Amino acid sequence: MIGLGLAIARPERRVLVVTGDGEMLMGLGALATIGVQRPPNLSIAVFDNGRYGETGMQPSHTEARVELAGVARACGITETFDIGDELSLREFAGRLHKAPTTLFARIAIRADEPPRVLPPRDGVLLKTRFRRTTGAET
Repeated sequence: MIGLGLAIARPERRVLVVTGDGEMLMGLGALATIGVQRPPNLSIAVFDNGRYGETGMQPSHTEARVELAGVARACGITETFDIGDELSLREFAGRLHKAPTTLFARIAIRADEPPRVLPPRDGVLLKTRFRRTTGAET
């Protein structure tokens, strides 16, 4: 939802949201809202390893046939990509700066268990970093 808000607030900038299948599954209401709003400068890339990585690598619903690109289309996002190879990834990357509509890509990745690096949880640090990065006044 932060990506949607940023895309609406800064229509002159392209916004790319990078997330995982677990977070996307937990936020399907957000995907529906994005599908209704469809800001032309928003792209969403979902890395799908079929696992809930932050909580111990339990299988996610994408492992059991939930198709995120189909869900995005059902939510109203018309330009979707279901990426399983490098050629499809290049096609999506080529559309990132040119598309006049919201883009959604589900990118299949291997399920492995690299060391976890969780983001900081310091609210002031996160707010300041976000505002500095987006050009908002601090």
